[in-house]
Amino acid sequence: MRAVVQRVTHASVQVEGAEVAGIGAGLLVLVGVAHTDDAPNATALAHKIAWLRILRDGGREDVSAASISAAALVVSQFTLYADTSSGRRPSWRAAAASAVARPLVDQVARELAVRGLRVQTGLFGATMSVSSVNDGPVTILLEE
Repeated sequence: MRAVVQRVTHASVQVEGAEVAGIGAGLLVLVGVAHTDDAPNATALAHKIAWLRILRDGGREDVSAASISAAALVVSQFTLYADTSSGRRPSWRAAAASAVARPLVDQVARELAVRGLRVQTGLFGATMSVSSVNDGPVTILLEE
């Protein structure tokens, strides 16, 4: 599994012009799932995200999302598995099918909530408009 984690001042997801999820300060988490991923990968990835020390809390720097019950917006992102090694047209062969990916993305969101984060999610499989303001900017790629 892969995740792009951004520290944001706010982020939201719109589907067909209507906002379906939004957070203030916290983490925007774009999650990609490969064919070989499974439930232990999702749990481990959520643990890494929750305890990644990239947030601010008042005057404190480098605190984890779990330690301050931060907001997180989790969005499925199969394009994290794009393969452009054969030219300019990306291949999506490495990305898992919806039947595999959906439950694992949902599990990442649930596992973040179990760790105390206030989680919102995008709409799996929808064409989404994701808006965010990166704070820092801080953007980190995680793999599990």
